[in-house]
Amino acid sequence: MRHVRNLLFALLAAIPMFAQPQPAVREEWVVDKAHSSVQFRIRHLMSNVPGKFRDFTAGMIVDRADPARSSVEFTIQSASIDTAEAGRDEHLRSPDFFEATKYPTISFKSSVVTPKSPTRFDITGDLTMHGVTKRVTLPVEFLGFGKDARGTERAGFNIETTLDRKDYGITWNRILDEGGLLLGDEVKVIIDLEMVKKK
Repeated sequence: MRHVRNLLFALLAAIPMFAQPQPAVREEWVVDKAHSSVQFRIRHLMSNVPGKFRDFTAGMIVDRADPARSSVEFTIQSASIDTAEAGRDEHLRSPDFFEATKYPTISFKSSVVTPKSPTRFDITGDLTMHGVTKRVTLPVEFLGFGKDARGTERAGFNIETTLDRKDYGITWNRILDEGGLLLGDEVKVIIDLEMVKKK
């Protein structure tokens, strides 16, 4: 009977320890560039011209139990712009547009993650481009977790938003003889990220 009583006391003494909130597990994730992309579209006359940035990095801290404690940062090398037309790309790197020599990077750093649903998040943070920093909120779609054939854990995210290039001091344009402007001001941005969990 004494052994049973001692065991009961030991179990009761252990309850407060197990009742303590466990520390959050915050995982570090990095981008797999081979399966990710940073693309954009802008109006030119009667069409929408696509382009992309070839060189970028991204990292995330993910808290699955409390997504609001997660964070994300990404950096794009502005000189890596690619619209499949060399002369146009050089113009886009020039002082008329990105001034890639003076402002070599486009960066985003989150400050607030707001879950909207299990697969939708608003991520607010500072976007810096062309030497101008603006607070923006990016709508993010979470595409799920999974493992590849080697057992590496992966996660997918999609971001689609629209930016006004004039907000960042990128104002070059040309008035057409018939009236109107050569380029639109709104730029559609599409970012697809496949992230890999660091071991």
